[in-house]
Amino acid sequence: MGAIYRREMGAFFTSGIGYVFLAVFALFSGLFFSLGVIGSGVSDMSPMFSSMFLIVLFLIPILTMRLLSEEKKNRTDQGLLTAPVSLPAIVLGKYFAALTLFIIAESIVFIYSIIIALCGEVIWSTLLGNYFAMLFLGAAFIAIGLFISSLTENQMAAAVISMFVLFILYLLDSLAASVPWDFLKNALLSLSFYSRYTEFTSGIFNFSSVLFFLSTAFLFNFFTVRVLDKKRWG
Repeated sequence: MGAIYRREMGAFFTSGIGYVFLAVFALFSGLFFSLGVIGSGVSDMSPMFSSMFLIVLFLIPILTMRLLSEEKKNRTDQGLLTAPVSLPAIVLGKYFAALTLFIIAESIVFIYSIIIALCGEVIWSTLLGNYFAMLFLGAAFIAIGLFISSLTENQMAAAVISMFVLFILYLLDSLAASVPWDFLKNALLSLSFYSRYTEFTSGIFNFSSVLFFLSTAFLFNFFTVRVLDKKRWG
């Protein structure tokens, strides 16, 4: 897994995707920080984290689109699948590389906390709650994006499909509000990523939401392993 991880981390920056991801993340988080926190004269960064949900939704597919689709396009997937490394190690190596880059991007919030500390008091419990909420959200979304990348050799198709799927997940709350049947409404709300994420940004720690995000990440990484397993023996 370590070799796959190092290879993918290097590929993020040689391809330029890593730089683009970090730059765009910093641009929008800085914009929301300036408008929602500094502009409002508050020390709570929750408004910035709430606004970043949609940005993360569109950025993560760009981060994950090439992880496996590029292997298929360049016909290097067969060499990878026949290498003396387990399929879970391949998937997790790629997954953790993308997650590491996401963590690096998200950690810019600690620079913002220094700016706030110069002007007032940082509410660390709220800041860390929001930080980990975005981390859990990113972990789930990256696993979904990686799975979709394993289904096609077209990077743009992987990105567009991932964006579409994640956007549908974002709309589950709105869909639930328009459903007249309580059982279906509750089912949709139970699958809502946005409401679980905003719980954290509102200062509510819900262990079931943490379990939901981590279970989603585990489940879609498992699905990706199954896709590669079918490819290996297909």
